[in-house]
Amino acid sequence: MVQVQTFVFNPFSENTYLLHDETGEAIIIDPGCYDRSELNELVAYVDAHSLKPVQIVNTHAHIDHVLGVAALKRKYGIPFALHKLEEPVLKAVKSYASNYGFSTFEEPEIDTFIREGETIEFGNTSLKIIFVPGHAPGHVAFVSDADKLVIGGDVLFRMSIGRTDLPGGDHATLLRSIREQLFTLPDDYQVYAGHMEPTTIGFEKKHNPFFK
Repeated sequence: MVQVQTFVFNPFSENTYLLHDETGEAIIIDPGCYDRSELNELVAYVDAHSLKPVQIVNTHAHIDHVLGVAALKRKYGIPFALHKLEEPVLKAVKSYASNYGFSTFEEPEIDTFIREGETIEFGNTSLKIIFVPGHAPGHVAFVSDADKLVIGGDVLFRMSIGRTDLPGGDHATLLRSIREQLFTLPDDYQVYAGHMEPTTIGFEKKHNPFFK
């Protein structure tokens, strides 16, 4: 059974997720840790639980989700995976990072491009990759059917959805992604979003005001 540890990092209150199972292997999803204290918080958890991070994977590449990628790649000597359509999104970060007060952004190298329909494997855990564009052009989500959960990034939030006014965003595309890729999952699947608290597919189908 996979365990989901949530860290809330950087001024955007971004949710970074560390997933690990009974083997001790772990993956880091959307590391937004920027300063030393945030990085140390994640590392301390890894050390306290004797975990072995094996990969960094991202739902998308907006600044608040990639601030810690380079440092964690270096710390653990592990690869970074991202959807091909997010490569220009990542490369654009350094052009605007200083506008948000991040003066020392280090652009990480992408080691692997992930694609929808593939799976991410670590320990005894398998996550399938689904394509959910709209907030970002190459946005993906990671689904564990065995554990009934979704790591969804900035697509579906509790009673809300991701913003679509950033470059590459499209409101109609986002709504279609949610309807066709997320709302077709069972109602009891837990959704861990890129911001705010978790929700469930069933709750959002009933109560999300964007789908009334």
